[in-house]
Amino acid sequence: MNNKDRVEDKVKDIAGRVERQAGEWTGDANAQVKGAAKQVEGKVQNAWGQAKDATKKAAAGAKVSKPPQSVPDDAESRESTEEKRSNRG
Repeated sequence: MNNKDRVEDKVKDIAGRVERQAGEWTGDANAQVKGAAKQVEGKVQNAWGQAKDATKKAAAGAKVSKPPQSVPDDAESRESTEEKRSNRG
């Protein structure tokens, strides 16, 4: 999520807070509800953007580093070879 989106989300949150507060001061229940809804929308959009950013960052990190490969040690290799030989005959 780019900075422009974050700013828009924060502006929506603040605008909703102002509208809700103005509704409280004037006794306008409708403005309070609209403001609260706008405030929640801004917070949800911001949280969603943060989650998307974290997912992208994690995916980018996963591409760079590969998990360690399992390499059998010498004893395991010998046991495996001996089992194969004993199963043949």
